[in-house]
Amino acid sequence: MGTADNTWGGAREFGPGDWANARWRRSGTRWTAFEIIALVLGFIVFWPIGLAILGYKFWQRRSGGPDLQTFVTDKWQGARTMMSENSSWSCGSAMRRASRFYSPSTGNMAFDEWREAELARLDEERRKLDDAQREFAEYVEAIRRAKDREEFERFMAERRARPANGGGQPSGQPG
Repeated sequence: MGTADNTWGGAREFGPGDWANARWRRSGTRWTAFEIIALVLGFIVFWPIGLAILGYKFWQRRSGGPDLQTFVTDKWQGARTMMSENSSWSCGSAMRRASRFYSPSTGNMAFDEWREAELARLDEERRKLDDAQREFAEYVEAIRRAKDREEFERFMAERRARPANGGGQPSGQPG
């Protein structure tokens, strides 16, 4: 057991239960090893990350939220679930999902149906534009290949037409 001086000059005995139930220790949640490591690394990597972790711990103390590891694990699993729901995780499909997720119903069914129809029409137009862009890129690539082939064939024809000595000038004369 330890002793501590109280304000009136006397000594007070503290037992193991007293230290565990001390008011200053009950004021919040304990720091886990994960949170301490995250805090230190957060300050090392980019100091606002460390401040955010520290702020989260103070918020957790007041509101009783989950510890940092549980919070991060839940968010990570949610993100993995959202990404695995659709294997074609392209920009267009992500934007469609985001717009439907963040666009709450207006309460007017006619407007909501019209909006969904317009979004579907715009998605179809986007697909048409993507197809046209792909076809144009293939066309330009075919033109480039044809031009390269033409230049190569012209080079080979000129090469065959040159004399065998390779210089184009008779041997023995300075160039």
